Amino acid sequence: MNENELIQKFSGSTPDQCKAIFNLLFILTNRLQTVFDQQIPELTLRQFMLLSTIRPLQKPLSLGECGNLLGCSRQNIKKLALSLEQKGFVTIQNNPDRPRSLMILPTEKADQFFEGEFAPYREQLNELFATLKKEEIQALFSLLINLLNGVNIFEQKTKGKNK
Repeated sequence: MNENELIQKFSGSTPDQCKAIFNLLFILTNRLQTVFDQQIPELTLRQFMLLSTIRPLQKPLSLGECGNLLGCSRQNIKKLALSLEQKGFVTIQNNPDRPRSLMILPTEKADQFFEGEFAPYREQLNELFATLKKEEIQALFSLLINLLNGVNIFEQKTKGKNK
C-alpha cells in the first residue's frame, strides 16, 4: 500500500479521516525524524527539539517543565540534556530557588549552531512548507493548536481514570 492508497482508503467518512489523521501524525513524525537525523549528524531531532525549545526562552526551564512542553518524561529530558551537555550545547544546573530541581541552560555553542551551522537547514525547513499557501499555514497552525487542546483534554481524562 502506498500513501495515495492509504489516503483514499481513509477519505470516506469523518471517523475514517480521524483515524487517518492519527496515523499520518505518526508517519510524518517518523519520516521527519529520519530525514533530520540523516541531514544533521551533530544532533538528533529530539535533541534539536529540546534545544530549540529552551534557547529562545527568557528564563531557564526545569527538566520537568521541559518534559511537560515536549510531551515526554522528566527522565527522557534528563537523558537528552546530559547528551547535549556532553556535546557542549547546554549546561545543567541546580535551581537556586529549588535545590533539588535541575535547570537546563543553552550555551554559546547552541547560539553559534543556530546562527551558523543550522542556517542551511533552515532553508530546507522552508521547503517543507513551500507546498502550502500562507493561509493554509495559518489554518494548519490553528488546527494543530486545536488538536493540542484535544490532547490536553484527553490527558486530563485519562489521568483521572488511572488513579
